[in-house]
This record gives sequence, structure tokens and C-alpha cells, in this order.
Amino acid sequence: MDGELFPRTRREVAPGAVHMPDWLDAGLGRELLEACRLWALPPAGLRTVRTPGGGTMTSRQVCLGWHWYPYRYARTAVDGDGTPVKPFPAWLDELGRRAVTDALGADAVSSAYDIALINFYGADARMGMHRDGDERSDAPVVSLSLGDTCVFRFGNAGSRARPYVDVELRSGDLFVFGGESRSAYHGVPRVYAGTAPPELGLSGRLNITLRVSGFPPDPKPWVSDR
Repeated sequence: MDGELFPRTRREVAPGAVHMPDWLDAGLGRELLEACRLWALPPAGLRTVRTPGGGTMTSRQVCLGWHWYPYRYARTAVDGDGTPVKPFPAWLDELGRRAVTDALGADAVSSAYDIALINFYGADARMGMHRDGDERSDAPVVSLSLGDTCVFRFGNAGSRARPYVDVELRSGDLFVFGGESRSAYHGVPRVYAGTAPPELGLSGRLNITLRVSGFPPDPKPWVSDR
């Protein structure tokens, strides 16, 4: 945003957890948005995620590479239309590695990114405190934001309770968490509707999360040991 009283700069929120404002330039942001719109189309498109207790997540999701559903991975959209998950493109791996290098340094990741979880938040969508613990790899998680601004709550690895830090994530922001923060609880308690850059042409918020699975190249479902 122009005319900031306090310019937004790189911030280490916790050891291994880094917020980099405006990391995506406008051109790359538009390209990523157009790709997300294509990925959201059927088959294996955008869906509502249902929890084991019978509830539903208020954000909607589409997956690339491996299909996530609580709390496991599969090669097909088993809780959707049952079709094969869309492939994970090589350019997203390159983007993820560049993000980690910029945030944490060149030695922070050595494995290829092969999972994308793309969540769409409408004005009333939220995400409860949770950990990204269904992968076999402890490589850093890469989170990219497009569209509306949100409050991103980044906590601790011990519980969903305090201490936690609330970070404002705007369109184009990067958040990376690895190392001792890889297992930290985090969530989205609020989205600020109507705050997306008008030139982006997006109503709502997209969060593109990149992960390294650590799974063998096997089509069988992967169940975590959480």
C-alpha cells in the first residue's frame, strides 16, 4: 500500500517462520490467480471439505499432486468426484524453492515440492488452529496470499492456545515456516472482505500452500500417524 506510516518489511515471527510482504509482484500474482481458476474447474476441482465429525470447513479447497482430506492423502479426489488429482507443475516447485531461499536461505530446502493445497476464503470463511502434520517431510511450508487481506494467527507447537502472534497477510505476501516452527499451530480467524487489489479482479482470498510430501511414489492412500 502506498503511503504506509510504517513500511512493511521482512519479519521473523518465530524461529524459522518468516513473513515477507509483497513478495509476489503484480504480474506473477495475476498468473498464479489464472492458474488457480483453471485448477478449480472439474474434474477434481474446488470442493467443500468435510471433517470426520460431520462438519464442513468454511473455506473451499482444491489440491495438486496429492489430494488431502482429513487427515490423509490420496491420488484421487476421494471426498469429491473421485477423479485423479491434478498434477503438480514443475514451475510451482521452482516457485516454492525460491520462496524458501528468499525467506530462510539456500540451505533450508533440498527436496522437491510436490503438494499444493489451494484454499478459497469468502467473506465469512475462517480456518481453525491446526498443524500441517500429514506429510512425511519436515521441509518448510510455503504460503502465498492473493486477494483479500486476512489475519493469520501463528502459534506454538504445543497447543492451540497462546502464545500466538497475529500477522496481517495481504495480497502478494509470502509466509514460510520451517525448522522448529514447522509443527506450529496456525489459523485464519478473520478475512477483511473487499480489501483485494481492484486490478487483481478477485473477490475473496486465495491461499496457495506448497508442501513436500516425503511420500514414496505409490498410488496408495497415505495415512498420517497423528
